[in-house]
Amino acid sequence: MNTGLRITVFAAALAATFGATYGVGNAVGPISPEAKGSAHGGAHAHGHESGGHEQHEAALPGGLEVSQGGYTLDLKTPHIEPGKAGELRFAIVQDATGRAATGFEREHGKELLLIVASRDLTVYRHLHPTQAADGTWSTPVELPKAGAYRVFADFKPKGGEGLTLGADLAAPGTYQPASLPTHNTTAQVDGYEVKLGGALAAGTGGDLKLTVTRNGTPVRDLEPYLGAYGHLVALRAGDLAYLHVYPNGEPGDGETKPGPEVSFMATAPSTGMYRLFLVFKHEGKVHTAAFTVHASGAEGGRQQTSSSEGEHHQGH
Repeated sequence: MNTGLRITVFAAALAATFGATYGVGNAVGPISPEAKGSAHGGAHAHGHESGGHEQHEAALPGGLEVSQGGYTLDLKTPHIEPGKAGELRFAIVQDATGRAATGFEREHGKELLLIVASRDLTVYRHLHPTQAADGTWSTPVELPKAGAYRVFADFKPKGGEGLTLGADLAAPGTYQPASLPTHNTTAQVDGYEVKLGGALAAGTGGDLKLTVTRNGTPVRDLEPYLGAYGHLVALRAGDLAYLHVYPNGEPGDGETKPGPEVSFMATAPSTGMYRLFLVFKHEGKVHTAAFTVHASGAEGGRQQTSSSEGEHHQGH
């Protein structure tokens, strides 16, 4: 069988959408970050208490829906040419008015967090879009290969709950999806070594501790980036359910040290494989370390993690 796959913009988006809907997304409960000192708290778990449609929303992890909580992610750029510099444009539309929302709460110095990841979880981009007066956001982006991608917009409307909306993006061309990287507890990135300790468990809070070293020496002078010494995003393999967790503590609180360890607490919605992306800053540069972890049951044993060297990662 010819392993090269010719995809089109619509074929990639439809395949990814239906694969996520019927493959994994309907079978599990919500992701619920339980970060001590987390700025977002349970917002991205969509923890509504009332019934009806809001109960349906509460049952879904972040990033699986293009519309939620009265807002829709309107992706104005449905495809990006791979290997070329492009521009990604989108808006957060308020469903009640049909107009682009312009008022957002500022958290960790930003009004909106934008992530782009490939469906095979080997490409990850953390981008910083800017908003025009009409509410349209835009950002430069470069995707290294053809394939199916997912765009995540993580934001909190003024006076509302935190939301993460997702939409499909395609990079047309001949495409061969990569396998999920194998298990390992260490990631090598830009001359740094990052080790992941702890366990990600389904249905219960688990401590994750990431330790940064360079040339065998602990890095004790990590720099604040977006109000923290590290940011962690987890994407579930299969449907790319999204979890963004802020670390325990924050710079300047009198207790949190600037490395070499950055710790988080998070809860997985189900057992299975997850891809973790840790972003940290040192000596003026931002780096992204990637891992693959298995979330066990609440009584399960120690997880295993992995990084894939040679993958395409881009920091904030």
